[in-house]
Amino acid sequence: MDKLLTMSRKEISRLEVMRLIQGKLKTQKEAGEILGLSERQIKRLWKRYREEGAEGIISKRRGSPSNNRMPAGTKQEAVNWLHSRYADFGPTLACEKLVEDHGLKISVGSVRKIMIEEGIWKPKKSRKATVHQMRERRACFGELVQIDGSPHDWFEGRAAICSLLVFIDDATGRIGQLLFIEKESYFGYCQAVEGYLRQHGKPVAFYSDKHGIFRVNQVSAGQKSGLTQFGRAMQELDIQIICANTPQAKGRVERVILTLQDRLPKEMRLRGISTWEAGNAYLPEFVVDFNRRFAVKPRSTHDAHRPLTTADNLIQIFTWQETRKLTKNLTLQFRNTVYQIQTKRPTYAMQHASVTVCLDAENNVKILYKGKSLDYSIFHQQAKQAEVVESKHIDLALRNQSHAHIPAPDHPWRKGFATPLSKKSIEVSLDRDIST
Repeated sequence: MDKLLTMSRKEISRLEVMRLIQGKLKTQKEAGEILGLSERQIKRLWKRYREEGAEGIISKRRGSPSNNRMPAGTKQEAVNWLHSRYADFGPTLACEKLVEDHGLKISVGSVRKIMIEEGIWKPKKSRKATVHQMRERRACFGELVQIDGSPHDWFEGRAAICSLLVFIDDATGRIGQLLFIEKESYFGYCQAVEGYLRQHGKPVAFYSDKHGIFRVNQVSAGQKSGLTQFGRAMQELDIQIICANTPQAKGRVERVILTLQDRLPKEMRLRGISTWEAGNAYLPEFVVDFNRRFAVKPRSTHDAHRPLTTADNLIQIFTWQETRKLTKNLTLQFRNTVYQIQTKRPTYAMQHASVTVCLDAENNVKILYKGKSLDYSIFHQQAKQAEVVESKHIDLALRNQSHAHIPAPDHPWRKGFATPLSKKSIEVSLDRDIST
């Protein structure tokens, strides 16, 4: 009775080649070229085939445990750490922590398998891929820097919700700048850009979305330049601003933000970071580790960044600048405040002159006339009017408004009221003479 043999595809191919050698249709050298084996290995297979027949082609290790199997102790230690410390981590990040922090020799695939078995990780169903036109990376570092902001609960409730500004180089995928700020604003981006410029130099272009900080979406009456304050600052620095038409066009920074939303909060939780200041102090260390893991080499070794010059006065460039015309009395109005210019020269010399009002991040005002600063006094401050708030910042505005009327710690309301008189004390007082 013939014996039933179970063979893999590779073993069936080897059996067919051995039969070709047996029929003298192929030499052992030709058989090795077909199977991708050395002539020495072909001789071993041919010897086993002659002695045992087709059964000699089957691997002798079938049914035996693999030499590369994970030790039981390593698996148990990984399970303990995954349940106690990394329960909400993804397989890739959890594997990095197990290898680097705990010295376990384990692969990402093994960690994923363990997490699925333990019910910690649920495999995601593959979605139908949406095809977008692919854009090749730029060739040089500093040729194009993608920028974006992400409002997110970065501190997982340990601090107020804030935004993270992200600058990523298009050619290398390197993070150039990270910064926690309250919300996306002109001064917030100026602070991030200043840190980037002092570290790397001036890039050729910034690639952003169509946020009102970067692009004039609605032309207001009297607007002549067609530039936002950020656009004006970048024009003075000779840095081009390019706005993407769709989120997919700047997909690299979008994907990096998703990775940051997964990794950065967990890293800060492990280090006990609970404030924006501590978070910003940790970000440089995180950037170095992130770039080591994910950055790629550019096609060109040329660095397209340009160094800052003495003419690049960043403190002055990154102020909010608006042009005003002086009245006959040498006054001007800026943000509901009337400013009176103080000058020793005849007043008629500056009547109806154009001046530039510069406001910095600390709300300090400087008035420039032909590049020189003018002395002034505040003549009158008008009542606060309705504030224009963008839709994405409504939650923040309402949250700040709710805290605007909270009494101070030393307010009389917080001191409480006198204890009311008890019934007994009232009866005692009634028994006495009213004069006493």
